Amino acid sequence: MRIKGWLITAGVLTVLGAILLGGSLTVAKWDFTRLSTVRYETNEHRVEEAFRHVRVETDTADVRFLPSADGETAVQCVEASKVTHTVTVKDDTLTVKVNDTRRWYEHIGIGFGTPRITVYLPAAAYDSLAVESDTGDIHVSSDFTWESVTLTGHTGDVTYDAPATGDVSIQTTTGAIEVQNVTVGRLSLAVSTGRVSVAGVACREDVTVKVSTGKVTLTDLTCRNLTSEGSTGDMFLENVIVGGTLTVERNTGDVLLTRSNAASLRIATTTGDVKGSLLSDKIFITSTDTGRVEVPKTTDGGRCEIVTDTGDIRITIVE
Repeated sequence: MRIKGWLITAGVLTVLGAILLGGSLTVAKWDFTRLSTVRYETNEHRVEEAFRHVRVETDTADVRFLPSADGETAVQCVEASKVTHTVTVKDDTLTVKVNDTRRWYEHIGIGFGTPRITVYLPAAAYDSLAVESDTGDIHVSSDFTWESVTLTGHTGDVTYDAPATGDVSIQTTTGAIEVQNVTVGRLSLAVSTGRVSVAGVACREDVTVKVSTGKVTLTDLTCRNLTSEGSTGDMFLENVIVGGTLTVERNTGDVLLTRSNAASLRIATTTGDVKGSLLSDKIFITSTDTGRVEVPKTTDGGRCEIVTDTGDIRITIVE
């Protein structure tokens, strides 16, 4: 009987909560933003000083880099009243940094809207770009050229479209990484549970992709060496041309190659299949415990070693 009473009380409280919520929404004309306890305002910072480096540090704001219409530098911040951002230029570096003055209890609230930082830059070449964001997305447009780039996120997605003469390093935890239509020096990508998508990228040096449980898709990629390590997740390579060595290691993911090639290849997976097509003859060295093996009986070309425990190995050569 006591349990029954608790259930009745819980049901009554649920109904009362629904009635109160419906009444509040009716008063607010079903505009959910009017129930928000967080108010956002837009602040714009004009930058007159010259700089060669850009650094952004924020918590929840999305970060975008766009070309300025008037050739001047400006930083527009959509932000909460006590989570503002400072914009300074010092030591040849434009720095945007979050300034969170909330007390602990002010972190609890209802917010509708997305804090956002938009950096408007003249279309030009810059030395370095560094962005750190916890939950916000990061987007760098193709209108700028950087010497080096380091983008670090946690739950937000990263989209990178700008050419770079040197290293580009992008790391997220659960967010997705997308790099497309760029020329870079060296490319390093790392995610935990997010996906990685690379398309139309010419890399003068090496490409490194590390994942835990994410899917990796590489399309129309050229580089010197390609290395990918991961635990769980499939890897798709289409028209990927590697001048040196292509190395892929997976535990439970499949590896699919479509019209791809490298001077030498080593692919190892535990429970995944390795299938697809290469563009030139190889000397195949294969090993599988319970899977099937179907590879060309070619005796020329570079070394192609494929190892799997329970997966199939099926490779063809196409012109």
